[in-house]
Amino acid sequence: MSLAERSDANRAASPSVKTKGYIALAKKFRSGETTPRAFLDSCLDTIARLDKSVGAFIVMNIEGARRTADESTARWREGRPHSAIDGMPLGIKDIIETADMPTGQGSPLWKGFATRRDSASVHALREAGAIILGKTSTTEFAASEPWPGTVNPHDYSRSPGGSSSGSAAAVGAGMIPAALGTQVVGSILRPASYCGCVGFKPTVGGLNRGGSYDQLSQSAHGVLAATLADAWHVARAVSERAGGDPGKIGLLGDVDFARIVKPKRLALLQTGGWVATGDAARDAFEGAKQLLATAGLSLHNRADDPAIEAAEHELTDALVITRQINEWEGRWPLNTYADTDVTKLSGLSQERLRNANKMTQRDYAALIERRNAARTAFARAAERYDAFVTLAATAAAPVGFKTTGNPAMNVAASYLGVPAIGLPVLTDEQLPLGLQLMGGADRDAALFETATWVLAALNRVDLIGSSD
Repeated sequence: MSLAERSDANRAASPSVKTKGYIALAKKFRSGETTPRAFLDSCLDTIARLDKSVGAFIVMNIEGARRTADESTARWREGRPHSAIDGMPLGIKDIIETADMPTGQGSPLWKGFATRRDSASVHALREAGAIILGKTSTTEFAASEPWPGTVNPHDYSRSPGGSSSGSAAAVGAGMIPAALGTQVVGSILRPASYCGCVGFKPTVGGLNRGGSYDQLSQSAHGVLAATLADAWHVARAVSERAGGDPGKIGLLGDVDFARIVKPKRLALLQTGGWVATGDAARDAFEGAKQLLATAGLSLHNRADDPAIEAAEHELTDALVITRQINEWEGRWPLNTYADTDVTKLSGLSQERLRNANKMTQRDYAALIERRNAARTAFARAAERYDAFVTLAATAAAPVGFKTTGNPAMNVAASYLGVPAIGLPVLTDEQLPLGLQLMGGADRDAALFETATWVLAALNRVDLIGSSD
């Protein structure tokens, strides 16, 4: 479909999320007022209507999804669902293995490649009763080269962001209530901001990455979802059954989304990306700050707390250092891919490999030392605050598809290895823009509790999505 045809289709479509998500329907599933099969059918109708234009899905297993939905419907009817997400249709980013569908990694080198096994996260979701509906598009190797077929569901002339492009687009269009994504720099939070959905990047190691092609030290599995409750329950379903990365316990704790508890202290964290933000994005952020102040919490900042200033100082070069760390860590497998067929690597991948080949182990050691210093400084500040508030992107999604957007406002959470949540509560150019919350390492559940209060303070309880 040409760009002009997509623009015409965009004017005819209304892709915004119109549901409270999946978790909110629990009582209706139990009573039989609706069923997981009916929910799936509604999702499939939306996909049939929109995805020819949006291009979120690479491949789907529709017949398998229908069978799983019918099995889930029976379990809810009998009062024995496997979990709160039993029957939830999910998209899986196409760098995460699925036994019944290929994993192409957004690369012509791996088109149609099938390992015939589930990743740890996907198998855990199946055990929880979830429906693995399809694979969603990703940039090449979940890095910077855009996937050519996916657009922003709110404006087809704009990027959906990346690298979790299809996951964000599918959820933002209301095709599915949640999808798995991954983040090394800003690959969950930025597309969630652009496409208008909740984005959750856990503490690094919080969700088991086994069977996923994201081996870098800042990589984290996460969730893009219609509501806060949907995001948390998908993440917990994985962690309860597969834990975290080896040596990591994984996400712990419970969140009561019906209990809105006011945090004690919040802080503003501008990070090195603030200088790249647009005027309209800053104005939108100021409006959110005023609402939070009206609800009784003003944001502390670097001017009135030396601990915040120390953290801000360490984050100044976070994006530059992150890219260098990623280049060194990505030398393999890019070197073996180049040996196989360098012509099938994008120019960006070839450039990263050239840069990696110029680095030494000592260079890498110095970079990790800088990152560790930043994590130490942030941890000291995090002892004083329930969460840090900032923008989830520098602006609305960019026009065109040569870039997935500026990750400057997202890299801090990846660099620090801490949990972050993007809330789709702001607008820029009448398009979605996320508000970002960051918490201390391994305080993921507490961050969700803070996010619940923030949504209430911003008069967006519709995005909480707890069970009726």
